Amino acid sequence: MELAHSLLLNEEALAQITEAKRPVFIFEWLRFLDKVFVAANKTDVKEKQKKLVEQLTGLISSSPGPPTRKLLAKNLAALYSIGDTFTVFQTLDKCNDIIKSKDDTAAYLPTKLAAVACVGAFYEKMGRMLGSSFPETVNNLLKSLKSAESQGRSEILMSLQKVLNGLGGAAASCHRDIYKNARSLLTDRSMAVRCAVAKCLLELQNEAVFMWTAELENVATLCFKALENSNYGVRVAVSKLLGTVMATALIPKQATVMRQNVKRATLEEVLELMATGFLRGGSGFLKSGGEMLKVGGSVNREVRVGVTQAYVVFVTTLGGQWLERNFATFLSHVLDLVSHPRATQTHVEAVYSRRCVSFILRATVGSLLGEKAQIAAAKDICQAIGKQMKAVEAVVNDANSENKSGAADVAASQHVMVCALQELGSLVQSLNATASPLIQEPSIGLLETVTSVLLHPSMAARLAAAWCLRCVAVALPFQLTPFLDRCAERLNNLKTSPEAVSGYSFAMAALLGGVHQCPLGIPHAKGKMVVSIAEDLLRTAAQNSRLSLQRTQAGWLLLGALMTLGPSVVRYHLPKMLLLWRNVFPRSLKELEAEKARGDSFTWQVTLEGRAGALCAMRSFVAHCPELLTEDVIRKLMTPIECAMTMMSHIPSVIKAHGAHLKASAAMVRLRLYDILALLPPKTYEGSFNALLRELVAEFTLTDNSANTTTSLLRSLCHYDDSVLLGSWLQETDHKSIEDQLQPNSASGSGALEHDPSSIYLRIPAGEAVPGPLPLGVSVIDASVALFGVVFPHVSYKHRLQMLDHFAECVKQAKGVRQQAVQLNIFTAVLSALKTWSLHSLALIVDSSGPMYRGYVEPTLSLVLTLLLTVPPSHTEVHQCLGRCLGAIITTVGPELQGNGATISTIRSSCLVGCAITQDHSDSLVQAAAISCLQQLHMFAPRHVNLSSLVPSLCVHLCSSHLLLRRAAVACLRQLAQREAAEVCEYAMSLAKNAGDKENSGININPFAPGAGSRRDIHSRHQGVNITETGLEGVLFGMLDRETDRKLCSDIHDTLGHMLSSLAVENLSHWLMLCKDVLAASSDMSTAAPLGGGKDEESEKKEEMDDDTMFTTLGEEDKSKPSVAPRWATRVFAADCLCRVIMLCENANKAHFDLAMARSARLKNPKNDFLVLHLSDLIRMAFMAATDHSNQLRMAGLQALEDIIKKFASVPEPEFPGHVILEQYQANVGAALRPAFSQDTPSDITAKACQVCSTWIGSGVVSDLNDLRRVHNLLVSSLDKVQAGKGSSSQLYRESATTMEKLAVLKAWAEVYVVAMKIKKEAETKPKRVSKSTDDDDDDFGAVDELPPDSLITLVQPELPALSRLWLAALKDYALLTLPAEFATQLPPDGGAFYTPETIDTARLHYRNSWAPILHAVALWLNSAGFNASESTEEAAAVMPNSQKRATSVMLNQTPGTPPTIKSLPEINKDRMHLILGVSIQFLCSPRPEEPVEHVTSCLQALHTLLDSPCARIHIAEDQLLGVELLSVLHRLLLTWDPPSVQLLVTGVVQQIVRAAQDYLQEKRNTLNEDDIEDKENCLPLGEGGESGGLVPGKSLVFAAMELLMFILVRHMPHLSSKVSDSPSHVSAKSHLSEESARLVAATVTILSDLPSLCSPAGCMTILPTILFLITRVLKETAVKSADNQVPPPVSAALQGIKTIVTLPTVKTDETQKQWTSLIRSTLASILEYSQPEASKPILDEVSILTAIALFLWSASTEIIGVQSLQNGCMNRFKNALNSCDPWVQAKCYQLLLSVFQHTNRALSTPYIHSLAPIMVEKLKAVERNRPNNNMELLAVQEGIKVLETLVALGEEQNRVQLLALLVPTLISYLLNENAFASASTASKDLHEFALQNLMHIGPLYPHAFKTVMGAAPELKTRLETAVRASQASKAKAAARQPPPTVHSTPTIKLKTSFF
Repeated sequence: MELAHSLLLNEEALAQITEAKRPVFIFEWLRFLDKVFVAANKTDVKEKQKKLVEQLTGLISSSPGPPTRKLLAKNLAALYSIGDTFTVFQTLDKCNDIIKSKDDTAAYLPTKLAAVACVGAFYEKMGRMLGSSFPETVNNLLKSLKSAESQGRSEILMSLQKVLNGLGGAAASCHRDIYKNARSLLTDRSMAVRCAVAKCLLELQNEAVFMWTAELENVATLCFKALENSNYGVRVAVSKLLGTVMATALIPKQATVMRQNVKRATLEEVLELMATGFLRGGSGFLKSGGEMLKVGGSVNREVRVGVTQAYVVFVTTLGGQWLERNFATFLSHVLDLVSHPRATQTHVEAVYSRRCVSFILRATVGSLLGEKAQIAAAKDICQAIGKQMKAVEAVVNDANSENKSGAADVAASQHVMVCALQELGSLVQSLNATASPLIQEPSIGLLETVTSVLLHPSMAARLAAAWCLRCVAVALPFQLTPFLDRCAERLNNLKTSPEAVSGYSFAMAALLGGVHQCPLGIPHAKGKMVVSIAEDLLRTAAQNSRLSLQRTQAGWLLLGALMTLGPSVVRYHLPKMLLLWRNVFPRSLKELEAEKARGDSFTWQVTLEGRAGALCAMRSFVAHCPELLTEDVIRKLMTPIECAMTMMSHIPSVIKAHGAHLKASAAMVRLRLYDILALLPPKTYEGSFNALLRELVAEFTLTDNSANTTTSLLRSLCHYDDSVLLGSWLQETDHKSIEDQLQPNSASGSGALEHDPSSIYLRIPAGEAVPGPLPLGVSVIDASVALFGVVFPHVSYKHRLQMLDHFAECVKQAKGVRQQAVQLNIFTAVLSALKTWSLHSLALIVDSSGPMYRGYVEPTLSLVLTLLLTVPPSHTEVHQCLGRCLGAIITTVGPELQGNGATISTIRSSCLVGCAITQDHSDSLVQAAAISCLQQLHMFAPRHVNLSSLVPSLCVHLCSSHLLLRRAAVACLRQLAQREAAEVCEYAMSLAKNAGDKENSGININPFAPGAGSRRDIHSRHQGVNITETGLEGVLFGMLDRETDRKLCSDIHDTLGHMLSSLAVENLSHWLMLCKDVLAASSDMSTAAPLGGGKDEESEKKEEMDDDTMFTTLGEEDKSKPSVAPRWATRVFAADCLCRVIMLCENANKAHFDLAMARSARLKNPKNDFLVLHLSDLIRMAFMAATDHSNQLRMAGLQALEDIIKKFASVPEPEFPGHVILEQYQANVGAALRPAFSQDTPSDITAKACQVCSTWIGSGVVSDLNDLRRVHNLLVSSLDKVQAGKGSSSQLYRESATTMEKLAVLKAWAEVYVVAMKIKKEAETKPKRVSKSTDDDDDDFGAVDELPPDSLITLVQPELPALSRLWLAALKDYALLTLPAEFATQLPPDGGAFYTPETIDTARLHYRNSWAPILHAVALWLNSAGFNASESTEEAAAVMPNSQKRATSVMLNQTPGTPPTIKSLPEINKDRMHLILGVSIQFLCSPRPEEPVEHVTSCLQALHTLLDSPCARIHIAEDQLLGVELLSVLHRLLLTWDPPSVQLLVTGVVQQIVRAAQDYLQEKRNTLNEDDIEDKENCLPLGEGGESGGLVPGKSLVFAAMELLMFILVRHMPHLSSKVSDSPSHVSAKSHLSEESARLVAATVTILSDLPSLCSPAGCMTILPTILFLITRVLKETAVKSADNQVPPPVSAALQGIKTIVTLPTVKTDETQKQWTSLIRSTLASILEYSQPEASKPILDEVSILTAIALFLWSASTEIIGVQSLQNGCMNRFKNALNSCDPWVQAKCYQLLLSVFQHTNRALSTPYIHSLAPIMVEKLKAVERNRPNNNMELLAVQEGIKVLETLVALGEEQNRVQLLALLVPTLISYLLNENAFASASTASKDLHEFALQNLMHIGPLYPHAFKTVMGAAPELKTRLETAVRASQASKAKAAARQPPPTVHSTPTIKLKTSFF
């Protein structure tokens, strides 16, 4: 294939390959040329032009296939437009000759077609340059059109379209000829030709004025004819033509029209014309509309569907603004369509017409209008409904006059009502909470209007009204409870009206069915209300025969709807329900027999309806409450169900007796029975299989059914890949809701609510807007087929065989159409039964044959390519299947496609060629297949897919009119963006740049602007891609506002998500701008709240606007801005994006959250962009979202606000030190939060706002209390609400919503309190500043700019008494709610302080979200004061209102009604301790992995705080098992949670537990010591381990603590564990501990060293070896030398630990003395061994090791460590240190030696003095020759001298002279003479001074010895005297120069001896 990539065709290579492969080779060369010409150099091309033209024209006559001819024509045209044009006419003539040729053979056809294609391409590309030749060409084409076969006809028409396109107005002379010749072909038998004509005429109407003036009616008639017997493709093409022509007729587009003074059509005329097609359709067109419509005969469905699509094209072309201005007219027109008798001749036809009208309204109002305009449209619809209803009421009230036409009007009005109400419901539901103005404005009267329709005489209208109410309630959940109440009230008041009973029960059922879409639910009591209403209806049904039927149906409908509320509600009513169900059916066979003989036909009808209703309610119960289906309940359900099965066999005889009108009711019973059986486990009714199967088979083989009804399930049971045969791909188009009408099976697409009222409360199938159950006849067959599928696999093999034989027999018996129907039903039923096995066997086949199929890949692939290159594109099905094949091949080869082998390369390039051909096909399904093939290829071999061409083509498809293509394009973009987001965006932008270059390519046209669809060049490849500077992401955001398809929207979300993750941090401004533009629509919307105001002015404006201005403005304004303002769902997504951007920045660069850093980085490079620079935008966006109408958006906005506060709270403001940047936004934050606390805000929003409040208050941004009060007051007002108790009157939502809100308030207060206490504690530990004023009034702090120490606490303090009580109550609730199920009986029967027993399941979630901060707050409160605060029950009761008294009594574990027993304070505290420890332990045992880490930390902090208080310490120490339990739970916690923050907190808690035990033990020891000083012998040793020293795991606190601490140590220092270090996988490289790890290890070591104090002496001996081993190992691992000589925390902890252990007071008893001695010796030996210098180790920190040795020397007795070997070792370490080259080590060594030499035990210190003093003296003497150069070296000398001085002081009087003889000369040797002093370094001068000072000090101390030494050496004396004189002289000079100093400046290094 590579050989094909050259400018000229490589003819040698072509000759060498096989005949079969040549077409592919040529195609590949043409593809290469196509890419090259775009970027080619003109001169290169001109050089080779002659040869190229030869080669290309040569190909024309080589019979090229369809894709090849298309590319060939494109390349030839491109070649001429780049190179010279002088031979173009020759080529044109050549083509014309070929076209004229008389050769009609099939072999010559491809050549002719290629010539036609070339002609078209030339004109399209060069247009007027070929001007003079066009009449001849057009004539030529039109002549051959007459004789051509279908392929030729479509190719010629396509060429004509291109000629018209290229020439524009210049071709006017040929327009009429083309029109005349083409129009007759609109009814061609070939569908491809019809499509081609439609496209050609569409091009023609751009310039040919006559088409939409004189010929307008004819064009319409032609289109109607073309739609008869059309396929989907023709309908799309013709409807586009019809809609566009009509739109042009109404508002022409060219300025030329103005000059020609054309008579323009009026809106009425245009709509009238379209209506004739909708209502009449088809041929035999009569001029006068009226007579035409009177003629009988059915309306042609294809025409109706086509015209429906044309209506949508018509409106879309005119645009959103036109629709806004003319909506009322348009609405009344489309509603008139559906009230016309022609549209509603039969029931199914009426449903079809309704569907069409609904489609027109949804596709226009739903996508073209923005939210404001949609609200206005909803008002118009309301008015239309009101008007209709008035008319109906007039007819109904006028019952006495026999008004025939009136009755017909009422019947017609029902269909208008259904369409209007459904659209109103859909509108409100899509507007969601932004629709609130519609409800709130009384002048609109939406609710009254809709409710009035509930009394409409027709059931369909009543159901539609009920559905509309459900939509309103789901959109505005605060209306749900009031609606239910109102309906219940009306139902009670109007019990005697059949319509009212039916209508209001429909409405209630619909509302109940909507509850599951409202997260906040409805109050529990509404369930009871519904049950009592339903019971009442069923009870009174028999009292009045006029109402029997309605009341029976209504009662059961309500009970069925009740079931959708789920088990938590139904549980309470189940016993009653089971009783009702049992009573509906006869109890025994005898009763059943007796029943048959009784009753008239009406009684039977009511009975059957009742039983059907009961079964329906049962089915609803089984479907919605599976948790309640115990075996017992199923057994009770089976009684009525079995009875129903028996009854079915009796019904035929009943129908015989009482008339066929009972058939429908009987069918309804069967439907309900099949439905419920299909949901139950087949085991429960296996006894009845035989009878049941007999019924089912009779049902779908149509045994007793004369109609040829077919099932609708075939499509859903077949595999998706069979969609080509079944047409199910139509489900994936925008038109599916109307195209369904044209499917072959019975009643397809005629779903309507009235077919099955129960669907009003069921969940809607995904993707449906309104539930549409099929007619009863079809539903029963569907249900029987489905149940057959369930039962069939469970019967015996023999039985199955019999059935299959019976099926064969049935098919034989039937004839004609009936045979087809029976066959289809049987086939579907068998398929349904096989479904369970087939999936399994299919998987096996694929698994076994996958690799084996590899061998067939190449032949299959070459066959696919051959077919793609030869089959005419009009055979779309073939191309669709080829596309599928290609996909399957790519999947089969899979990842191998990455390979470089020859075969793989061939396969890969063949796949790419196949994709290229299918990509260029005209059919959307084929293009979609091509995209998914490329997507597969990109997955397996990403390097080989060329994104630079793929991405632009995908972007083009984003604006396709085909849903399939948009879906495929977005799905592919989603995958590309996951890996290569940056490239994708870049290539998409290149499309926008190219658009700028090619002015007329039409790329930059917004496809949704009016008329864009029909401007110039509409069919060029880049039709209507609107990529502007916002890039692809802008287009995707825009799509979110127009697309309704769920899968598509979710893919767009994912694509944007991937792009955001990869690109947002680099392009911050761009992404923030995108989000801001989308969110800005919120602020536009909120100004639109007052709806009525601007109405009049607008209508005046409308009059003023004359036609000219309207004409010129329309097109322009829509082009510049997007067609609709972003809708609420898109705005929510943008707010989520905002939060993601913040999170991404957090992980990127610190400068994003540091203003100073960001500014300096910005200065260095202006392109740098940081989040902190956009803070005002972030706040603005969050504010806009948080104050929107839409509740979801408010939630997202509050979340964003919280994120912003958290991330920016501590960012300082560089210009105002001491302030943070968020301070300036406090007004915005307050304003964003305030609305969330208003009375009518839903609980979930208030709860979220509480969270934001506490974040804001606790963030420390605002320091001034008065400023904080604004937000604080919001929380105070909420707290008042919490204290108002449970039974607040105006309850709109379920009780758990109140629980959520109250707990959120308590949680927010808890968080604020925790922060306040933290600030207070920090203020207390800080050194106090001297305050000027002594009295601590609050007012004084007003002047001071920073927080007074207890500022925040002053805000919380007043509320604490109430809060602490509420917090404890909430914790108590939580504790009870977390009990395992088996303790359910212990729960209080009437709920807790904040939850009701009915909503316990949802309440649990809210408690789970808020308990942790509350626990922490309670612990802080108890610790600070609470343990001393007892609260008598009376006080508590006085504070609480009545409803909470119950809760209090529950809280104090009393039965209500008994007099309260007042507990003592210790008892109360014990209860509180149990509560807190219980909650903590229960949670820490196994926190769920999704639990936020904050809960774990809060819980640990609470425990830590609690254990600060003495009360809690005693509690936990007294009961040792409690401590052990807590420790083992903490250990478990560490196994699953390893953030270091959690580990640190755990060690803190462990330390608290150990300290508590220590204190307790100490207390015991003290009391013992006082009591039994005498009988010491017989007292047991205190502490763990007793006398034996054994520790029992599970009971021993010490053991539990060691287990846990060991775990932490090994986690951070794995080599401490022999298990880890001996394992082969262990790598011994020791990593440097991180700061957090170091702190953890240090904390662990500290606790370890405390443990021995909890043990008896024997116990100590058990644990000490381990503890000492760990401590010394930690010392060894962490004592590593650092540059700044800092001691790491673990080292200091280890040293402290050694000290603690060596000085243990309790161990040294006679029994343990020996063991103790050897332990201490071994430890010291280990340390000495570690510290032997080795080359390999990191440089050991000698100072730490020496310190450890010194600790032993200080603390242990000589007997223990006076052993010679240890002594030598220690001395060696000191010698090494003295000789160290590091002055720091020397200095420290001198310091440590000083302490050793001073040891009180002379026996210990003397050997060291003897051994080490001489070395020291030598070192110090050497300094004279090597004076110090820096402070550190000076310090070493000073410390050494200090030791010598000490030795002098320690020596006896008789040795003093000798000692001074060492010290004094050394010091004098440090003195400098005057000359040397002047030039010496600072350190050297300081040494001189130091020596002089010391000498001056020593002289007076030991005068006698000093004199002796000085006398012995006169030169010393001289040096000293000189130095003293010099010193005095310099002092005198300095004093003369300056007044005596008042403050001493401290020297840089503090020396122990002062100079002065």
